[in-house]
Amino acid sequence: MLARSALRSARSAGAAARNTASKTSSRAASTASSTAGGASSSWKANALPAGATAIAIGTTAWYYHLYGRNVDAMTPAEEGLHPTEYPWEHTKWHKTFDHQTLRRGFQVYREVCASCHSLARIPYRSLVGTMMTVDEAKAMAEENEYDTEPNDEGEIEKRPGKLSDYLPSPYKNDEAARAANNGALPPDLSLMTKARHGGCNYIFSLLTGYPEEPPAGAVVPEGLNFNPYFPGTGIAMARVLYDDLVEYEDETPASTSQMAKDVVEFLNWAAEPEMDERKKMGWKVLAVSSVLFALSVWVKRYKWAAIKSRKIVYNPPIKTPNLRKLGKPEEKS
Repeated sequence: MLARSALRSARSAGAAARNTASKTSSRAASTASSTAGGASSSWKANALPAGATAIAIGTTAWYYHLYGRNVDAMTPAEEGLHPTEYPWEHTKWHKTFDHQTLRRGFQVYREVCASCHSLARIPYRSLVGTMMTVDEAKAMAEENEYDTEPNDEGEIEKRPGKLSDYLPSPYKNDEAARAANNGALPPDLSLMTKARHGGCNYIFSLLTGYPEEPPAGAVVPEGLNFNPYFPGTGIAMARVLYDDLVEYEDETPASTSQMAKDVVEFLNWAAEPEMDERKKMGWKVLAVSSVLFALSVWVKRYKWAAIKSRKIVYNPPIKTPNLRKLGKPEEKS
């Protein structure tokens, strides 16, 4: 009897051991397969972002190769002398145009520059509130005559200018401008500070950079004037600014540099007359964005405080030997 019960116990223990071994091997196999599957799925999941990143980097590099590089001239003479950086007040993000300077600059343009250059994009109404009153702008507009609509007989009559009209051009067309300037076409100055590399610094240096005589070895073609800041150093425009050339209304000394500074700031205003309003809007956007950012930070901390400060504890189940789970063999009498 005792021998049979011992034999039964040994057989049960052997079966349990075999079951445990088979479960362990199957669990190891499933773990290995899941590991392999996880590795393959992880590779697939990382392939798409890696490919997108590579395409983005390649596109950026190709765009920079085509358009991002500086296009320099062959020689310094062809490129022109680089202008000096000047501390313009109106370019600072917390500064605006000096309206007295704009008024002086417009006076320099009218008395000096308007004989050759136009401001075709500037209407008289844009001068109101910036450098002139309404009456002054109306009186200035009425000094010029503009074409009216054709009448019943098809004839075009002349009328005095009004605030909606644009500043007149000194020439009727480009051919007339070339004929009056030995074949050179004076450019329109409406967007000149944006159209030239260097902007205000370039124009100021150009206006004040005419030497008394060309330096030794400089070759100046006939009909041109030497200016080291102009590409090629030969410019058709002669020096136009001299000391005391104009008489300012506010009795500011009209030196060459002062007139150049005033007209450059006026041309910068002509290129972007909305700059002051844009800066004011920028301040408003910064104020509202700062308040919204502070509120978003507070809401985020309020909502996530309970989640981030909680503590999660994991208590694993108590493991028991497999032999203890087996039932006791029944004893036979």
